[in-house]
Amino acid sequence: KPHSDVLIAFIQTQQLHVARADPFLEHRCGPDIDSPSITARNTGIFWPGFPISRTPEEKLKKGTTLKITLDKAYVECEENTVWMDSKNICKVVEMGSKIYVDGGLMSLQAKEKGADFLVTGVENGGSWGRKKGVNLPGAAVDMPASEKNIQDLNLGVEQGADMVSVFHPQGIRCPQSQKGSGRKGKNIKVIRKTENHGVWRFDEILEVSDGLMVAGGLGIEIPAEKVFLAQKMMVGQCIQAGEPVICGAQVLESSGSHQGEGSDVAHEVLDGADCIMLSGEPDMGDQPEAVRMQCLMAGEAEAIYHLQLFEELRRLAPTPHRSRCLGRCGAFFKYPNGAIIVLTTPGRYAHRVTRYSPAPLIAVTHNHQTALQAHLYRGIFPVLYKDPVQEAWAENLAQWTSGMNVGKDRGFFKKGEGVILLTGWHRAQASPTP
Repeated sequence: KPHSDVLIAFIQTQQLHVARADPFLEHRCGPDIDSPSITARNTGIFWPGFPISRTPEEKLKKGTTLKITLDKAYVECEENTVWMDSKNICKVVEMGSKIYVDGGLMSLQAKEKGADFLVTGVENGGSWGRKKGVNLPGAAVDMPASEKNIQDLNLGVEQGADMVSVFHPQGIRCPQSQKGSGRKGKNIKVIRKTENHGVWRFDEILEVSDGLMVAGGLGIEIPAEKVFLAQKMMVGQCIQAGEPVICGAQVLESSGSHQGEGSDVAHEVLDGADCIMLSGEPDMGDQPEAVRMQCLMAGEAEAIYHLQLFEELRRLAPTPHRSRCLGRCGAFFKYPNGAIIVLTTPGRYAHRVTRYSPAPLIAVTHNHQTALQAHLYRGIFPVLYKDPVQEAWAENLAQWTSGMNVGKDRGFFKKGEGVILLTGWHRAQASPTP
């Protein structure tokens, strides 16, 4: 079976339920669909007798020759022959073109090719192991959703995932992912990962997405001197569109708090990113302190003076909805308060307000999925209200009280400080604003 009953039981009891155990809903979960923007994604498996607890790897030296084959007989790779799970790599790779492995740490150059093999020279060596990512910059590739991708997506829907992240190929086509699992998965957030030619069609991709991820392979697929411009453009576009944006660059790769790596983390936050992915050392390295250091750097960067950013966003607010959000958040600068509390059902009002908010935003909702997905947006702290909700917002004081209690417990404000209360309800309506 693609997904055995044992695997499903493990996900249910160990991962998804643990992610939802916190009463403040500070964890969300979703499958990462490996539908990459490249033809050859995964390398084969070296198996020279290593214990199962270790990842077998082979050292590739600069100047040596390496043969890449599509023959599954070499899935367990040999010293100078490796297998890749591509079907058309030999068709799209031109003689003399580059092949990057493991996020660009290793590079190969194509010297000879046949119907089912490539002979390459190692330009930059390194540790070649199982499941290493492969990038083919400049290659005209097409990677539709595979059967396994769809199975993974359906599994996430069945287990109640909050979001799903998928690679977006060169265009905007991504079948079976945009609400592609039927009515049951229609409210799952679809986060598109962009790292190559999708940059040039970013507006089209953003239009069909619930959020964007700036993937870590961006520096391989486009010229290195253009990377910071592309990232700032994508983050800025997402802020204007009101969509969450995640930066997935290789931060703290060396596990140290060096100036350059500290600046990388800070500038992603200063640019306006909602989330920063763990990658490299913070994700799977030997130094767990790297995670704490990354958190400290992000927190320091968030303590910026928001007035200048607020004024810049004010000039970019063309719609009435955004203008109303700006007006409400503008009161914070005139009369400083500790936090903003918003009552919302689908979450859209809280998502808009947090773009302009200089303070923590406590979003009180009775929708469980809305509360979980709110963590995709920077500065929102969701509170799940489980008691019956009154139709008249002015009578629903219990929701306000619930948000106030959480704010006091979390130290967002203290006795004597003011709190701005907002609601997505109109006085003459019994339904939330869009």
